[in-house]
Amino acid sequence: MTPTHATARTARTGCTARAAHTVRAARTARVARTSVLALAAFSVLALPVPSAHADEGPGVLQVAAPPVPVDAADPDLKLADGARLGQVKVLDIKSIVETDNGEERHEVTNEDVTFALQSEVLFDKDSADLSRQASARIDVIAREIEAQGAREVRVFGFTDDLGTTGHGEDLSKERADAVQRRLAKQLDSGVKYHIRGYGEDYPIADNGTEAGRKKNRRVEVSFPRGSA
Repeated sequence: MTPTHATARTARTGCTARAAHTVRAARTARVARTSVLALAAFSVLALPVPSAHADEGPGVLQVAAPPVPVDAADPDLKLADGARLGQVKVLDIKSIVETDNGEERHEVTNEDVTFALQSEVLFDKDSADLSRQASARIDVIAREIEAQGAREVRVFGFTDDLGTTGHGEDLSKERADAVQRRLAKQLDSGVKYHIRGYGEDYPIADNGTEAGRKKNRRVEVSFPRGSA
């Protein structure tokens, strides 16, 4: 064999070896990638899957955790040396009771009692003459004024925003006067009255609907709350 032929064979052998090495490296890489993917898939499958559950419906008993024990001797629950409690403050709590048809509302706070009667249960349309059922309604209010021992009573009339402002003010004042006169027949003569006709001012509902206007047409009787 000539040197030229030997050199050529050596070159071919080297190329073959390198090619084989490249093939083995590629195969090894594919195996490695396959192993990684398999491991990842296994990891995903091995993760705990949260169990599905439906929302608890009404009437299902809720199991509450036991309350946290409170140590009465805990220094955090006591005032520091030299500290004093602030001034006692009574919150103004309001209670409102309204009839289903909205004809009457009874409101009580720490300071006052207010009755609001819709005009329809006291007067005919556009009238300041008390209806037959009005007297009985007003007498109930008079008995409450006596029970509270009130010596001052406010009687305010209101209308909706239909018609002129002047007419609404006049009508609301005339209606307030009519209610006051009935109260005066039932109460001691020493009671002092404050009477106002506010017309369409101070609405309590939307004047854009008849239902709202009906609520706004009203007479309110309010007085200080006693110890009763």
